[in-house]
Amino acid sequence: MTRKFPIFKSSFLFSYLIIILLQLLYSVVDGRLLSLSKPQPNDAAAYARWLVSQNSWGVLKNVVSFSDGPPGKGAGVPYFYLTTLDPTAANALKDQRSSLTVSEYPIGTCGKTDPENPTCAKITLTGKLKLVDVDSKEAEFARSALFAKHPEMKDWPESHNFQVFKLEIEDIFLINWFGGPKPLTVNQYLHWKMHKMGISL
Repeated sequence: MTRKFPIFKSSFLFSYLIIILLQLLYSVVDGRLLSLSKPQPNDAAAYARWLVSQNSWGVLKNVVSFSDGPPGKGAGVPYFYLTTLDPTAANALKDQRSSLTVSEYPIGTCGKTDPENPTCAKITLTGKLKLVDVDSKEAEFARSALFAKHPEMKDWPESHNFQVFKLEIEDIFLINWFGGPKPLTVNQYLHWKMHKMGISL
């Protein structure tokens, strides 16, 4: 009565191996699939791009959702889906100067470290918050990026006239370890390729 069932056993082993493989490739934090490991703190460009791509919200005068690209194709430029019923967008149409601040803490990779601790990274992207031409290819890319990360946006009321905005980055302030902010230019940030280190976003 203790007869083995080879087919069941082999399919179980196959499933088990797949699970182990996924665990080796990725880690899961709060139900979200993350890269196996974050970049080293001394690689400022890599860390900054990882931090922005892994996050889905930040503070832009207010708490806002954003995306820098579809999964695995983050370009570093934050896009937003905003309505002028919110002062964030209304003010941007009068004065474009803005800054987006993002913390590593919501990603779940800081452990028990306090969000203010320098080892729990934070980044502030400063620049101009600009309305994206609704009929442009950039707007199409932005909507695809935003809806992939925030599916419910597709159903937000048309009467609120949501529009795509982007932050045109002019300056970057990154803290991800002790010793003050990391020197990082906008050019270094935007032109760094995540695949150079085999990091999947």
